Amino acid sequence: MAELDSNATLDDIVFAHRNQAYGAYDLRKTYPRTATRALLIGGIIFTLAVLTPSIITALTPEEKEVSMTEVDLMKLPPPPIDPNEPPPPPPPPVELPKVNTVKFLPPEVKPDEEVPEETPPPAVEELKEAVAAEKTQEGDPNAENIIAAPEASAAPTKVEVAVEAAPKDDEIFTVVEQQPEFSGGMAALGQYLSKNLRYPAAAQRANVSGRVFVSFVVNTDGSIQDVQVLKGLGFGTDEEAQRVVKGMPKWRPGKQSGRPVRVKYNLPINFTLE
Repeated sequence: MAELDSNATLDDIVFAHRNQAYGAYDLRKTYPRTATRALLIGGIIFTLAVLTPSIITALTPEEKEVSMTEVDLMKLPPPPIDPNEPPPPPPPPVELPKVNTVKFLPPEVKPDEEVPEETPPPAVEELKEAVAAEKTQEGDPNAENIIAAPEASAAPTKVEVAVEAAPKDDEIFTVVEQQPEFSGGMAALGQYLSKNLRYPAAAQRANVSGRVFVSFVVNTDGSIQDVQVLKGLGFGTDEEAQRVVKGMPKWRPGKQSGRPVRVKYNLPINFTLE
């Protein structure tokens, strides 16, 4: 075995007596130089990436800041006034059209020495074409009556009283202050139903029992109208309930604000087999 050179590297030792033209040997020989070059290039790229924002900021011209100041118009000083400039003329007075008036002052209590010469009140014929006022004057007959009454004779303020509107005659209520009532009360109503209600034969054969709910309207005179079955049992019970309700005597009508009104009433009628 040949002796190795004392300056031989690890690569020389590994590839001794081998084909050194093999690619692995060339890669090992050039790796340190390639790694150093890659490290330098990577460091330069990283440094440029970090410093790029600072470079762009340094090269960009500075923008001037725009300041905004809030101004209160109420606190601004008034515009200067030229003392030599004459003031603007006042607006011309608006003259209202005059109407014919007749002097008629309201009565006023005064001492005898202050009482003026008595003036008779104007006649009815004079007031047809004139208006009572503090003095007599001739005016435009086509002008409107625009003379205000004197403060001393001002009419008292009219007090408005709220009056509840009367309900319409055809309006039907469901809830009122005073509900309609059968003459004699609920006890009399029960007696009327037990006396006049007939159990239908079909319902007896089918062994049907329960309640039939009937709706009707009690008019202002107490008569019954618009009889309808809200919930029935069938087998003739619905028709029997309608017949008995239609044949009832007049009720005491319901009232709203003290006035008789039309009220819709619901009545359950029991059909029970003994």
